[in-house]
Amino acid sequence: MIVHHRVRHALVAASMGLAVAAGGLATASTAQAYDTGHTTISCSAVKVRKAPSKTAAVLGVAYRHDKIAYDQFAYKRSQKTWFTRGTVTRKSDGKKIRGYVIYQCANPYGSNGAPTPPIPK
Repeated sequence: MIVHHRVRHALVAASMGLAVAAGGLATASTAQAYDTGHTTISCSAVKVRKAPSKTAAVLGVAYRHDKIAYDQFAYKRSQKTWFTRGTVTRKSDGKKIRGYVIYQCANPYGSNGAPTPPIPK
């Protein structure tokens, strides 16, 4: 009975620690990690940027129906804009470009009408 009691306390302590750690990770940054996935670019053309900002250096251009393997979303608070980070594979030349694109052009729902994630506080 004492062993059962200690195991229960250890499990409660471990789950509390995980909850606190997960809460700290979720609020520490404006970038949010999600499961990786694949979608296509839905805009006619979009710039792939080095950082999640409309003024960051342009690494290349992605076009409609190019594939993107995404792994993160980031919100730029000053520009009120969501970005998708991933690797774009262009259909025209097969070139791979790793960077950020505007969320509306590369969202996990595969269409331009997807709702944006909630704004982090």
